[in-house]
Amino acid sequence: MESKRNMAGGFRELTVYKKAFALAMDIFEITKTFPPEEKYELTDQIRRSSRAVCRAIGEGYRKRQYPKHFSSKMSDSDMENTETQVSLDFALECKYISRKEYDSLLQKSEEVGRLLNHMVENPEKYLPRRH
Repeated sequence: MESKRNMAGGFRELTVYKKAFALAMDIFEITKTFPPEEKYELTDQIRRSSRAVCRAIGEGYRKRQYPKHFSSKMSDSDMENTETQVSLDFALECKYISRKEYDSLLQKSEEVGRLLNHMVENPEKYLPRRH
């Protein structure tokens, strides 16, 4: 039987979680340069959506014994990832980030999206191991 520590940290070992977390931290750092008038709009929104990707992964992973619930949470995570991409579009258009920064962040987000899609389409691969 898995220890409580291993069960709690299991989602942290997922490649998708690690990549989504790193992306959220990259976004946190880059949004520090956004203008003050965006504090309660774009800055707050992109930070919340990028972090929500990680939260939904963690929540869904804890319920992975229920494939439909797991797929639903991974789909929620993908939705938040898409919201992050839309915010990146605005940040680029408003000239808060460079094209190079945008391309890098978008590429990372698209990779997270591909991994999430795999999880949505293949929930059985993430079922808890039976001992």
